[in-house]
Amino acid sequence: MSNVIFAKNNALGAFNPAVAHKRKERDVMKLLMSDYKVIQSKENAYDFLVEFSGPASSLYEGGKWEVHVMLPEAYPYRSPSIGFNKKIYHPNVDEASGSVCLDVINQAWSPMFDLINIFDTFLPQLLLYPNPADPLNPEAAALMIKEPKKYEQKVREHVRKFAGAGATETKKEEKEEEDTEMEVENEDENDDAMSLSEVSELSETSTLLSESN
Repeated sequence: MSNVIFAKNNALGAFNPAVAHKRKERDVMKLLMSDYKVIQSKENAYDFLVEFSGPASSLYEGGKWEVHVMLPEAYPYRSPSIGFNKKIYHPNVDEASGSVCLDVINQAWSPMFDLINIFDTFLPQLLLYPNPADPLNPEAAALMIKEPKKYEQKVREHVRKFAGAGATETKKEEKEEEDTEMEVENEDENDDAMSLSEVSELSETSTLLSESN
């Protein structure tokens, strides 16, 4: 799994490994029992993907992303690491890596928060209220400030292409194009094979006629 940012340690305090382990298990179980679709890594139960939908009434509505979450050993005293596994156009998200610039996670994390908070509150707030003053995607930040209409159009294009129904349609179209190309290649090969066969038959016929004469 990739596209993860590792958050700073802000609340280690009196770290107790036994307490941290129990809390990790509890929070992961709570997330698994929620309505979110979660895919755990076979190698690490604290490394998983969570399906996250764009909040209603936002430019990201209708999109679905896989968010990579990794819990550090010191969780919940250390904040989880998160990153988008699909492309998303947002001033505070690195478009290439999916890394998230999210103050509430990277700097203001508290052991009082849990994993559900990330998907119920933190990420929706990020998508609803981008902060172009603290960008990880300078192009998106500049476009949002200077040409908001073009910015909105580009966000929606990314949602459609990489995270919405359009993404499925795009993959389907690409598959159909590949199938068509293969069919054309097979037809060409068959035509070539038929041509060789016809030449061979003509040659045999010519030889027979010569012998009969």
